[in-house]
Amino acid sequence: MSFISEFKTFAMRGNVIDLAVGVVIGGAFGKIVSSLVDQVIMPPIGYLIGGVDFSAYKLVLVDAGADGKGEVAVQYGAFFNTLIQFTIIAFAIFLLIKVINRVVRKEEAAPAAPPADVQLLTEIRDLLKQQQGR
Repeated sequence: MSFISEFKTFAMRGNVIDLAVGVVIGGAFGKIVSSLVDQVIMPPIGYLIGGVDFSAYKLVLVDAGADGKGEVAVQYGAFFNTLIQFTIIAFAIFLLIKVINRVVRKEEAAPAAPPADVQLLTEIRDLLKQQQGR
């Protein structure tokens, strides 16, 4: 098998394609959550703590020069936004996994009916037991 045909076989497997779809959807979901946090959740929190944009909170270690460059700062407000985003994404994934596990458990709980030949043999056995009991 040549290198290119081996790569083609690998790339066309279902799990690789599923992973690619998951990454694309995850990226889009991350953007939605970022927008939710930055534009919906954080403005009321900023309003409650004094009307300041929370993502602008930072601890300046070295001030910027005259040209406005060179500032060194710990941006803990942006970190807090990212932490909230992570919490929302983790909670959404938790809920999704919980639903998937519930569906999988229901499928596993229902035992499959035995094949027709096994049912027939069981009926024959039961009839023979009944006849011996008479």
